[in-house]
Amino acid sequence: MTHENHSLPPKTCTIDRLITLEEDIKKVLSGKKTATRRNGRYADLGEIMTLEGRKFVVEKVYPQSLGELTDEDARSEGYQSLEEYKQSILSLHPGMPWLPQMRVWVHEFRPLEEK
Repeated sequence: MTHENHSLPPKTCTIDRLITLEEDIKKVLSGKKTATRRNGRYADLGEIMTLEGRKFVVEKVYPQSLGELTDEDARSEGYQSLEEYKQSILSLHPGMPWLPQMRVWVHEFRPLEEK
């Protein structure tokens, strides 16, 4: 499945806000986290995110509903299971309902090898 940039709506935030939690930054740097989900679009395909001097390139950006999430998706976020990921999100956003139809933006990235 290919996702073309021109079919994406405008970004709602900037890539420097994509991953801000210390715990998440550590997960990305250690290779445990290769994706992050946000309620808006924070990056374009091919855009570069820099964390503690290391660069990561955004490879995929696409919408997904919470009801579509799997344990595999949770592992890409750096969690053992979907339930663990869900509890973490709900603890970060008190009062937020976890609705299967709620849409989020998935941002998948990988380390950029320095030439």
